[in-house]
Amino acid sequence: MRKNYLILLFLLGFYSCKKASAPPPLPPTNSFYKSAITADDRKTITPEEARTYHVNKTYQYEYRTGNPGNYEYNYDVKGINNRGDSVCGNINVQGKYGAGILTNDTITEIEINTEWISYGKLKAIDKQGNEYHLIVK
Repeated sequence: MRKNYLILLFLLGFYSCKKASAPPPLPPTNSFYKSAITADDRKTITPEEARTYHVNKTYQYEYRTGNPGNYEYNYDVKGINNRGDSVCGNINVQGKYGAGILTNDTITEIEINTEWISYGKLKAIDKQGNEYHLIVK
């Protein structure tokens, strides 16, 4: 009799240990956030971004859009290129990376991709591979 209970307990345990099915995939969210920032992002503000547009003169950014944990910031920057030429421009940054446009005396617009390297300092690279060291104005 005891043996029958052990077998029954074993079978019950065996059949109750079914493989857990994966949870259903999350529905796609309708988000205005892009997976990567581009230089053109700084030129216009979409209607969705306009609803979360925020200016705070205490901080160095010109404005920010988005929601907590997913903000996109806009900064005016200045700096130098590899040859020591002065450049200035405007960038959008989300998290550690961003993109924007630089100008200098000889070239009207240079598209760049940026990366934060420390507080208020960025490293930027253009499409030709030229490097720029920038600070937030």
